[in-house]
Amino acid sequence: MRKDIRTPKAPQAIGPYSQAIAAAGFVFCSGQISLVPETGEILDGGIEDQTRLVLGNLEAVLEAAGTSLDRVVKTTVFLRDMNDFPAMNKVYGEFFKPPCPARSTIQVARLPRDARVEIEAVALGG
Repeated sequence: MRKDIRTPKAPQAIGPYSQAIAAAGFVFCSGQISLVPETGEILDGGIEDQTRLVLGNLEAVLEAAGTSLDRVVKTTVFLRDMNDFPAMNKVYGEFFKPPCPARSTIQVARLPRDARVEIEAVALGG
């Protein structure tokens, strides 16, 4: 059984997808970019600010699913520029404490709305 997860505390989907789906004891979060939930506009800021907003948005989706960042088992980070990795990684470490989730980080040619970072996550359900 699949359950659609939605919250107004994170940006609404800008396409035919869900903020997250809960299934088989896991929560599969769609990638979040640095959209301000209240306005739907991209945050005008550097990689640190964008990463904080992205992880805050993910946190809101996970809370709506009855789980939390502490229960994340895997993330995938998409960066527009791999030179942003150290700064993104520093902020990422503010949100995830050991044992940290498994993670992949990939440089991509472009992200939606020309964001600098997108992060998706898989967590244990609540």
